Amino acid sequence: MAATETPGAAQKRVLRVLALHGYRQNERSFWERTGALRKRLRGRADLITFSAPLLVPDPDAEPGAGDPDSLQDESRGWWFSNPEQNSFDAMEESKTCSGLEASLDTVAKAFSELGPFDGILGFSQGAALVAIICALKQQGDPRFHFDFAILVAGFKSLSTDHAKHYQQPITVPSLHVIGETDRVISAAMSQELVSHFENPVILMHSGGHYVPACAPQKKVYWEFLDKFLT
Repeated sequence: MAATETPGAAQKRVLRVLALHGYRQNERSFWERTGALRKRLRGRADLITFSAPLLVPDPDAEPGAGDPDSLQDESRGWWFSNPEQNSFDAMEESKTCSGLEASLDTVAKAFSELGPFDGILGFSQGAALVAIICALKQQGDPRFHFDFAILVAGFKSLSTDHAKHYQQPITVPSLHVIGETDRVISAAMSQELVSHFENPVILMHSGGHYVPACAPQKKVYWEFLDKFLT
């Protein structure tokens, strides 16, 4: 049965946010991990997830093990800090990396085919990529059109290949979500990334490496997103 609208009633706009998962995740696993956040943002913002292009090899997997058609079991990433081993470590300083351009092309394709989007959200390595995309947008890259960014457990890439993206202050409106007890991406690492943004909004929470969505965080998310609903 088709829904009906009250004559003259204004339809409330809902923000569309492209969501980038963390390393060793994929669109389906990130959709599940953001369930609480999606519920908190219902009526204000919709999250659209998609998978990174790089398959992360499992060194412990036996040849032929697992279901090759199972997206849930696929580990994916946005770039490798160690191209020889196809691996990534946020604390690894590297002169070269691989996969970033392929990932930027994948994100650009998502903007083109799934957009338009009001904002972009990233978690962990996905948040690090969001920062790079913000820098590219600021430099005039025509592939990326959005108004704001949300970076959860973000960090600055230590690859010298990426240093150019942090040379100028990033002016894209941003919300940075930082876990005080995060043992994967420390609060100090996230704060280092924050320092490259102008007028950032910072949400600290007492938890670890996850996307928080309790009542105190909901208030901050809402206040930040409401700026873009007018």
